[in-house]
Amino acid sequence: MRILHTMLRVGDLQHSIQFYTEVLGMELLRQKDYPDGEFTLAFLGYGPEAENTAIELTYNWGTDSYDLGTGYGHIALEVDNVYAATEAIKSRGGKIIREAGPMNAGTTIIAFVEDPDGYQIELIGKKS
Repeated sequence: MRILHTMLRVGDLQHSIQFYTEVLGMELLRQKDYPDGEFTLAFLGYGPEAENTAIELTYNWGTDSYDLGTGYGHIALEVDNVYAATEAIKSRGGKIIREAGPMNAGTTIIAFVEDPDGYQIELIGKKS
């Protein structure tokens, strides 16, 4: 078994695709409209789905926002250098909500960025 994807509901599909591709460096792997169900799915990731986990963005036509609730935590991305990654994300218009630095009660370097819908993404430094 393996994790295939994580699904997020988004209010502006093109804005979200732009964030995940241009700010976080993912590629749009596939996208399909489902007119009978009035929704569109877009899958993004860092490589082919056969070998990598993807993020599925679901846009329900006519819905422009969601209440994130209290159950959602975050998506985690491993990066080579958290400090450099946060600077690159800021330079591409990304919103950093926790600057790079050691995690609370630990030494792992982390940071948090927020996507256009308010979902949090944790950046975790690669272990040596």
